[in-house]
Amino acid sequence: MTNTTEFTDKSRSLPGTETLAARRLMLCLTLSMAIGASTARAGDEIPGAPQTRPIALTNCHVHPIVGPGIKKGTVVFENGRITAIGRDVPLTKNTEVIDLDGQHVYPSLIEAYSQIGLREISAVRASRDNAETGSINPNVRANVSVNPDSEVIPVTRANGVLIAVSAPSGGRVSGVASVMQLDGWTYEDMTLKAAAAMVVNWPTPPSTGESSGLKVLRKLFDDARAYKAARNADAGAQQFDIRLDAMLPVIAGDLPLLVIAKKVPQIQAAVSFAVEQKIRLIIFGGHDAESCAALLKKHDVPVIIDSVHRKPSRRHEPYDVAYTLPARLSKAGVRFCISGSDRDSTWNTRNLPYHAATAAAHSLGRDEALRSVTLYPAQILGIADRVGSLEPGKDATLIVTTGDPLETDTHVTRAFVQGRSVQLTSRHTRLRDKYLKKYRQQK
Repeated sequence: MTNTTEFTDKSRSLPGTETLAARRLMLCLTLSMAIGASTARAGDEIPGAPQTRPIALTNCHVHPIVGPGIKKGTVVFENGRITAIGRDVPLTKNTEVIDLDGQHVYPSLIEAYSQIGLREISAVRASRDNAETGSINPNVRANVSVNPDSEVIPVTRANGVLIAVSAPSGGRVSGVASVMQLDGWTYEDMTLKAAAAMVVNWPTPPSTGESSGLKVLRKLFDDARAYKAARNADAGAQQFDIRLDAMLPVIAGDLPLLVIAKKVPQIQAAVSFAVEQKIRLIIFGGHDAESCAALLKKHDVPVIIDSVHRKPSRRHEPYDVAYTLPARLSKAGVRFCISGSDRDSTWNTRNLPYHAATAAAHSLGRDEALRSVTLYPAQILGIADRVGSLEPGKDATLIVTTGDPLETDTHVTRAFVQGRSVQLTSRHTRLRDKYLKKYRQQK
């Protein structure tokens, strides 16, 4: 800003002239405003309306995830909650009956880590709101910054992903990740769990001693405990600190630390720190998690595998090392789930089911692969009492498909978020329809 002001003053000092740099500045500002306005426009999809009467999905194959499937079954939900599942379910007179003609009903797929709603177009600064300045930002909350009109949202839910974690990034402590439902007018409508985990980019440990990054983290936790003690002793005398206050749920064990760590030294150091601080821990990335399986299992530390479709991390590793990692962790008894965020943490979330499919084909098995993108992420994120499986009392957040959602030729024909019917159109379907008309006109 200082350079801009000086620059403008210089141009004013030359009456009747305008420097080339000043004209360039004005052009850049104009283009920036135009791009920002274009990326901030509302999408065409209208959020679903709340249920006004019970809905029954009949004549369908029900896949509860937690038990055997039900052929020619029925799923009934009312006021956004599942009320009954079975074959011969009695229905009230005012129930809206939808005959699915043999289609399949599954719970929503769950993306355990993304930046949906925070990042739209990476090349456009005005559409990126995933990171704050500074290194220590525990007070940042992802859900309040989520853009409900993001074009990525309808594209993602059209492939069966109705629930996704939206996580901040950048710095050492990035902030609080939130679990979002991918339908709603506002971020309040979309928020399923505002505080799911505190995101930390774990430092790479040096060969000897303690890294400066770890020292910063240790000081943050020490300061947070001192702050808590001071507040408990005399809340009025202790000045409020928004950053340290945001750390209180972490040190109390209510909010887990989601640590981005891929290599063995990082994972070991993170687990050691969590045990020392007596806090809950989730590992995100986990490329070397199998080598730390005994440690992770001992302390019940789950792993969110950042991607199955990725290259080996080292030259000597086999080509399928990422494909088989879920199966190897399952065999070792380590709790895990699969994310599709390694390639890109926003637009590529739509391909989540195919990451699970690749793991299924490489020894994990189809049923376990399906759980790794439904029930398991729900358990790890602390939302399994509401989503992740089809059970009476849980949210009616589910998808209707033509077949197995892990197969690329399967289509999602209907979707419901807490009983609300969700539009499955998107920018992709609109472009498809547009160019279909073009080709038909040319015939």
